Amino acid sequence: MFTDDIERTHELTELESIMMSRFANRFYLNREVDPAIVKGILNSARYAATGANVQPWRVHVTAGNAKERLINAISAAHEASPGDHSSEYRYLPETLPEPFASRLREFGTVFFGSLGIGREDVAARAANTARNCRFFDAPVALIFTIDRRLEKGSWLDLGMFIQNVMLAAKARGLDTCTQEFLSRYHAVIRANLPLGPEELVVCTMAMGYGDPDWAKRRPQMPKLPVEGFASFHGF
Repeated sequence: MFTDDIERTHELTELESIMMSRFANRFYLNREVDPAIVKGILNSARYAATGANVQPWRVHVTAGNAKERLINAISAAHEASPGDHSSEYRYLPETLPEPFASRLREFGTVFFGSLGIGREDVAARAANTARNCRFFDAPVALIFTIDRRLEKGSWLDLGMFIQNVMLAAKARGLDTCTQEFLSRYHAVIRANLPLGPEELVVCTMAMGYGDPDWAKRRPQMPKLPVEGFASFHGF
């Protein structure tokens, strides 16, 4: 098969190994991250591709007391009235078509199964969701925003910037987890951080030193082989 040919003939570069080892880590050690490391990650990430050099990204980085105040505010809002909060954009359509719906269900089975949480255990699932509000106890929390006046093309650029952040962090021994979930609490975030009125909260990110025990036990999410998503013409 085509994938087998790749594995036989293609020796992974260091960058590719980092790309393939990265995953959304939701368990972190109680270990501070040197702010110089975070600045170094962002310094590298700013070289992300961006159409016409627009550079549409903004990121608010929090740690220490600033992060704790944000966590407390978001957690209080989530506990009191989660239904009153919603994102300023739609991440997925209301009805997810196939094959994407099946992949989403598979994710839930694999992820919650790895935590020992059953499909019908509503309380345990809710408790796990609430961990988002604490940024999974990671020492650094980042909030990514984009100017709401921009169009979809700039959102592509923002995604490439965020991917650069994740890869640069992994290269420095840090793990990350992006969180679309917390975009629904944009008003709470805005009340606790100096966001401009034009800034739309796209997602947040937990960053820190991942728990090595969890890294050994965490499941590998299934990915399609190359022939499952790519077609080649003229080769």
